[in-house]
Amino acid sequence: MAKKRYTLKTACPQCGCSGAQVLSAEEMQARYGSVPNIELECGECMQKYQEAMKTACPDWDKDCRLSERWPRSTLKLKAQG
Repeated sequence: MAKKRYTLKTACPQCGCSGAQVLSAEEMQARYGSVPNIELECGECMQKYQEAMKTACPDWDKDCRLSERWPRSTLKLKAQG
């Protein structure tokens, strides 16, 4: 039986450069963990930006139940300080 693979799709907000990574569950956990937002860096313009996991990789978000674990009100409080 093949391991489940997750496709992480992102686009840089500054230059629009898009990227995709295909990772196993172990690789996703090691690189990004179970957080609602991930920090990335564009390979073209080197802009650092954040992407919501539920838009970058909805399958990982669903499998980890990130949306349920991190209610929207909690995310706003963490972002404010």
